[in-house]
Amino acid sequence: MYIPIEYKDLKGNYLLIDVRSPSEYKHSTINGAINIPIFDDYERKVIGTVYINESIEKAKKIGVDAASKKLPEIYEKVVKLKENYDKLVFFCARGGMRSGVLTMFLTAMGINAVKLKGGYKAYRKYIVDELPKINENINYIVLHGNTGVGKTEILKKLRLHGYDVLDLEGAANHRGSLLGNVGLGDTYSQKQFESNIYHTLEKIKTNYVFVEAESSRIGNINVPKFICDKMKEGIHIFLDANIDFRVNIIVNEYIKDENNKIEIFNCLDKLNKYISRSNLERYKTLLEKENYNELAKELMEKYYDPLYMNSAKNYDYALKVNVDNIDKSAEIIENWFKRL
Repeated sequence: MYIPIEYKDLKGNYLLIDVRSPSEYKHSTINGAINIPIFDDYERKVIGTVYINESIEKAKKIGVDAASKKLPEIYEKVVKLKENYDKLVFFCARGGMRSGVLTMFLTAMGINAVKLKGGYKAYRKYIVDELPKINENINYIVLHGNTGVGKTEILKKLRLHGYDVLDLEGAANHRGSLLGNVGLGDTYSQKQFESNIYHTLEKIKTNYVFVEAESSRIGNINVPKFICDKMKEGIHIFLDANIDFRVNIIVNEYIKDENNKIEIFNCLDKLNKYISRSNLERYKTLLEKENYNELAKELMEKYYDPLYMNSAKNYDYALKVNVDNIDKSAEIIENWFKRL
């Protein structure tokens, strides 16, 4: 008889395997888990509908029939995976039938398979409980500055040089601005965002974590209030740069392929509540003519900068850096931090 294991007790060389449907896995999963679904999205929908509207027994029968056809393929995948791991840990939504049945089958076949107790739901509760605790002991060093000043690029350099960094925009897969998801695909779910933050912070080496200043929302994601509050209490650095430097950063970031241009065009319509129709049409014309530098400059000076500077006035800055080179600016911050 196998004994389910709790997430907090996982140690050693193990692999997490999410047996939920592909859409469940895409929405949010345990970091590091791979997806080997027992049911595809259509099968899950059919089984759920029958379960609710007809009978539990009929739903189980449909589920057994659908799963049994996949067992040979699942077994073949698992056999290959077990060569590289001491333990394979399976989970579904609540640690119920999907992961339970599969784990029993694989255990009977001589594979060291373990079910995660409580499934994804229990893991989610663990994140909700533990994230505020980790956050309590952190001193955030917050980088402020207008759009395009190089905050993200400097954070990358600091991380490369061994400093602890929390990339909130990376955790959300959104840059936090009107054009924030251009070229990035879908923004992560709220649950995945919080998991990404937790798994970053659990690996920090010190209590000092560099982070970029953000509002309480990144796209459609809410930054937890306890993190926002701790960032406000942190140490603040202001970054400044001339407009040409900023334009270069923005154009290089956003204009990477033709699809990005189409996405930007669609996003511009969201500006209609902030700017006149004539300006909006002019911006679209600049985009069509690929006059990216002029477009970026106007958007920053007339839209982004006025919005940002209102919040920037609320802080006392321990350091101000004029950015004209990312490497040099990161070095200035590192030297300042060493003295700190």
